[in-house]
Formats: sequence, C-alpha cells, structure tokens
Amino acid sequence: MELKGKVALVTGGAQGIGKAISEILLKNGAKVSLLDANIPVGEATKVAFEQVYGADNILFLPCDVTSENQLKDSFRKTLAKFQRLDIVCNNAGIFDEENWEKCLSLNLVSVIKGTHLGIQHMSKETGGAGGVIVNIASLAGLIPFYVGPVYAASKYGVVGFTKSMAVTCFENHGVRLHVLCPGFTDTALCARLRSVRAPEKKEKLEAMINKLGVLKTADIAEGFLRLATDQTRTGALLKAFEESKFEYEAEPSGLLPATQ
Repeated sequence: MELKGKVALVTGGAQGIGKAISEILLKNGAKVSLLDANIPVGEATKVAFEQVYGADNILFLPCDVTSENQLKDSFRKTLAKFQRLDIVCNNAGIFDEENWEKCLSLNLVSVIKGTHLGIQHMSKETGGAGGVIVNIASLAGLIPFYVGPVYAASKYGVVGFTKSMAVTCFENHGVRLHVLCPGFTDTALCARLRSVRAPEKKEKLEAMINKLGVLKTADIAEGFLRLATDQTRTGALLKAFEESKFEYEAEPSGLLPATQ
C-alpha cells in the first residue's frame, strides 16, 4: 500500500507505541488522526508533529476508547476532516491487574469496537475503498504471563478475535486485518510492569526481560508499517521480540491470492 494521501486513525496515538506508529505514518505521507485520553500529552504531540509534518495532516481527538460514544464520535470527526479512512490501528492499552475489568475493557473490548467501526467505515460494501486494520496485542498474548494473567487474557483475546475476523473480512469488505505482538518495549506500560513488588513475580519478570530484551517504540512502528503496507496478506500475526527482528506466525492461510 502506498501511504501518501492515505488517512489513518490511531488509538493511544499520542504516546508510546501509538506515537511512534503515528509518526511513521506521517513520515510516509499519510494523514493521521491521533486518539488519546491524555489531553495535555495529546496536545503536545499534536503541536510537535505539526511543526514537522504540517497542521493539515494531523488531527488530535481526546478519546476514552472505553466509551463507545466517544469512539464513534472520533471516527465521525476523522472522516469529517479528512473525507476518507484507510488505516486503523487499535493500540490503546493498559496494565492493571487490580482493576482487571478496566484492563479487559480497554485492551480487548475497545479493540473489538474499534475494529467493527473501522470495517463499517472502510467496507467496500458500504461505499468505502477498503483498507487495513492492525490491532496491537503482545507476546503476552501468545505465552503464559505469570506476572499479569488479566493482561495476558486481554491480549490472547485480541489475537483470537483478529485472526478469527480476518477469515472472511477481506472477502466480504475489502479490509485486511492483522495483529502485531511486541515484546517488552520502552514505554510507560513497561515501566508499570517492572514496578511489581512481589519478589517472586519481579524475579520471573526480570528473567523474561533479560532473555527478550527491551525494544524501542520505533522498532514496533517498523513492524506496523510492514503489516499496513503488505497487500499480499490478511490475518497475519507478526511477532517483534528483538531489535529490528520480526517473525510471522507460520500459517500459510494468511497469504492472499496473487490476484487480489
């Protein structure tokens, strides 16, 4: 996919992985709608991006993605400004084992809602031009994660939902669905992970981090770009677990026919 002139909507787009994804889209000529619940950070990111990429290419929308009304309104405002939508990245997420219902609502339920809204607005069946949706999961959605079982449940859910939806989504709507599974990444969420106090959990966590390393957000953005622009695949799962190293899940059904 040629990104110049395309329009993307990124949840959690003002900080961490979402910010890096937003910037790589802007660098490649796309227009970006940044959704984020942190208004001061969102406004600051918007101003910084405008200075480099131009005000006409950026929209910041305060949005709590757990609010269906706010999420719907953000899609509507994005379309009102840019007149099209080609790419959706459902990235917003938290790590909160104590408030586990919020963790599931933000990490999984909002991804499901954002995916359905993306399909609704991009579907060729309803007058859209098709497009691509990349949902951000985690390696914790593929392996046991003792430190955060609720977080793992939310990410396992994102993986299962995305891959299941992808089976018919391209055929029915012209929308490709992918899931990106980063390892530990240098973000506020990772810092929260490392703040666990239970000695046995902290020991296991640090052992995992030492084994896998800590990625930069720019590394994850490169993986996102690979998924967003590859028109030969749908339902792909891409793992990012070492700096600049990516690995597709071995599953040939993710490849589209060459004629598509």
